[in-house]
Amino acid sequence: MSSSETLSTTSTRWDARLWGVLLTVSIVIGLDALDVSMVGVALPSIQADLGLSTSALQWVVSGYVLGYGGLLLLGGRTADLLGRRRVFLVAVAVFALASLLGGLVDDGALLIASRFVKGLAAAFTAPAALSIITTTFHEGPARNKALGIFAVFGASGYSAGLVFSGLLTEVGWRWTFLLPVPVALIALIAAYRLIPGYRTEPTGAGYDFPGAITGAVGSLTLVFGVVEAPEAGWASARTLLTFALAAVLLGAFLMIERRSSHPLLRLGILRSGPLARANLGGALFFGAYIGFQFVVMLYLQRVLGWSALQTALGFLPAALIVAFGSPRIEPLIERVGTARTILAGVVAHVAAYALFLRVDEHSGYAGSVLPSMILLGVGFMLAFSSLNIQATAGIADTEQGLAGGLFNTSLQVGGAIGLAVITAVLTASGGREASPAALLKGLTPVLSVVTGIAVLGLLVALSGVVRRSVAEPEFAVVE
Repeated sequence: MSSSETLSTTSTRWDARLWGVLLTVSIVIGLDALDVSMVGVALPSIQADLGLSTSALQWVVSGYVLGYGGLLLLGGRTADLLGRRRVFLVAVAVFALASLLGGLVDDGALLIASRFVKGLAAAFTAPAALSIITTTFHEGPARNKALGIFAVFGASGYSAGLVFSGLLTEVGWRWTFLLPVPVALIALIAAYRLIPGYRTEPTGAGYDFPGAITGAVGSLTLVFGVVEAPEAGWASARTLLTFALAAVLLGAFLMIERRSSHPLLRLGILRSGPLARANLGGALFFGAYIGFQFVVMLYLQRVLGWSALQTALGFLPAALIVAFGSPRIEPLIERVGTARTILAGVVAHVAAYALFLRVDEHSGYAGSVLPSMILLGVGFMLAFSSLNIQATAGIADTEQGLAGGLFNTSLQVGGAIGLAVITAVLTASGGREASPAALLKGLTPVLSVVTGIAVLGLLVALSGVVRRSVAEPEFAVVE
């Protein structure tokens, strides 16, 4: 296919080629999300087989988060500058290779390294995939429908990872790493055949290497500090020095971007009210959800005595609501706008978290857990697609990768911070290693913090509804 060929539409009636493009990038984003969650249940088996210490074991998860959350911004802008199709193809190939290596290695350090490389690859595929959609499907009903389907794969991939991890670990932990390989290879072939080339910025425009270096290293340092803080202690010298170094590097990055003639992050893009609210709201939304998921897993397994597979299936109602509802949410978004659907989704999540405060050691799933799961699914169905739309609407095609990178960075950093805060609160309450009764008692302050984070997200969402109704248009092109 010629690199100059383009493919775009304003219609919601698509031919096989358009469906192929959408499903290909959606499958890859589903793989990214699946990989975040699928390794969790396999950790005890990995530790026993490879002889890893507990501190080393956490890096099987944290290595992926570090590469993914730390390099998303760089990945998004690189897609804009070097070509979304090119970056997407290379990153998917690296993801497949790293998955294969992770399933074959017998050394813990190599396993952690493969996880970091997979996270790095995902940091380039995620914003490239989102910007391929936003430049293929024009703003309005076509893009809203496409992003609804895209969101299904992202959210369902995460939930499916929980179920697959329980099933595959019974066969062998290596299959949790090997399963994505054939799927990624099929997606790579489909992407090569279906995804057109896109115009990129002229090569003479220059590349902001100082900004790329300080931004990437600063982001990696920040994510590293957040991931390590619960283990090292939030007030420890190592944690404080890490955050100080991250602040210096990110401060230098912002200074470079202000002065650069071709910045990696054009700061003017942050003047978009909808974009800023989508990023802040997304961080709070995802941070509260990741913390809540951690709490529910502890409750179901250690208080109610459920198996890992039963626990994963407990989240299935939420996943099914997202899978069946998100593709059908576009008419509602068109009717009421993203600001109101985001608000409704966040309200559903606040209610889900508040309802879960009622649970005790005798609570049944149907009466106590299922209502929260239903509200969780409804909230994701309403808010996640709308946040994706709001984060990229009104942004020029040449900066869609940047906008996608910003949004995904907000989600990942928000999730990492949310989980770190929840872990710290649970540890302080004595519940992390306690008996079921003590753990249950410790869950009350943790759930209160989760609900508080969600309420902050509710205030952000509410401000969007108020601003839209008073003066600010929902979307405005930011030059």
